[in-house]
Amino acid sequence: MPAQTCSQPGPDASLAAWLAYIERLHPQGIDLGLDRVATVWQRMATRLACTTIVVGGTNGKGSTCAMLEAVLRAGGYRTGLYTSPHLISFNERARIDGREVDDAVLVRAFAMVEDARTRAPEVALTYFEFTTLAVLRVFADAALDCAILEVGLGGRLDAVNIIDADCAILVSVDLDHQEYLGDTREKIGWEKAHIFRAGRPAIVSDPQPPSTVSEVAGRIGARLLLLGRDFGYAGQHDAQVQQWKFWYAGGAQPVTRNGLSYPALRGANQLLNASAALAALEALRDRLPVPMQAIREGLISVEWPGRFQLLPGRPVVVLDVAHNPHAAAVLAENLSNIGFASYTHAVFGMLADKDVAGVVRLLKGKVDVWHVAGLPGPRGMSASDLAAVLRACGVEGEVLAYADPAQAYGGAAVRAGENDRIIAFGSFLTVAGVMRALNRPTRA
Repeated sequence: MPAQTCSQPGPDASLAAWLAYIERLHPQGIDLGLDRVATVWQRMATRLACTTIVVGGTNGKGSTCAMLEAVLRAGGYRTGLYTSPHLISFNERARIDGREVDDAVLVRAFAMVEDARTRAPEVALTYFEFTTLAVLRVFADAALDCAILEVGLGGRLDAVNIIDADCAILVSVDLDHQEYLGDTREKIGWEKAHIFRAGRPAIVSDPQPPSTVSEVAGRIGARLLLLGRDFGYAGQHDAQVQQWKFWYAGGAQPVTRNGLSYPALRGANQLLNASAALAALEALRDRLPVPMQAIREGLISVEWPGRFQLLPGRPVVVLDVAHNPHAAAVLAENLSNIGFASYTHAVFGMLADKDVAGVVRLLKGKVDVWHVAGLPGPRGMSASDLAAVLRACGVEGEVLAYADPAQAYGGAAVRAGENDRIIAFGSFLTVAGVMRALNRPTRA
């Protein structure tokens, strides 16, 4: 497919100009496949010389990546972290040693990708493919000890999968992006499991992975490590004693790490994510040995905005990018664990191609007043359409419609008392809009 004709940014172009250009290069926002991105990667003659960890799954990828980064940095390693999407600024997607990569560094990498892409025959790249290649180039030049790469969508045909990871983590498999990945957990698991590599550890922390995950691992020849069989944890999020233990039986000698502090990231599912991260580090201990103190320091210092993030003050404000039923179920459980609120106000916005009704059904019993927000772009759902879904799902309480998340948050803030709480969820765009309204940075 030929690239769209548009003017290439000049030598002094800004990051914003480059991003606007990249968005216009391909007629589709999502066009899964590795042939195009692999061709340009080969032309760039670039490779990651460091240890690489690829993290895939439906939910929990970002939190797991953040824990890996925090623990490795506490252990003295130089890390690169690539995640998507971003909340406020593109630079959030690429961090080196915990710091967002500067505009100038990204612009230079974009120019390198463009040079390789436009050699004959020219290759059309999507926004995600182009920016992934640029971040990989930045990481290749950064003398990293470890690169942690989050899969964007699926696994088998995702641009990140051009990297043969030294270790792959599959944190969860659930229904999302069915138009691209399939309409069952078995089909989606098959797609996601293709980040595994022969002879290399494949960490699976989904408590009940579909059978296709093991089938793909067996066919590929990956070293499959399953939660509950090869590694696991003991402890509950609401335990009176705020400690937990991790165990690993996937190596030559069993390992038990007792007296671990709970991760700074809140939520009942975070021990699953922490266990996946620690299992990966155990599997890679010959390359990246991490002392116990680094594990403790990393877990208590980790930050990951927008994932069941509680902001200080009254009323309590919760930010969560829950955008599918699996994540909504976790959010509902987490809300039950944070104490009483007189009323719960929801700031809610969704993309139209998501299972909106499935999310609403799981959370309608947790919300007293809905402040629904329209979202921009061709995938964005209008506030009126979102309100209609709420009514069709049996929501009987008050539903107020706003043009955007910032206005919806403003309406909720006016209505909420100091003993109430406000939860902003449903899309990255929803949480980002509220964060902008609050003038909150993506990192504390």
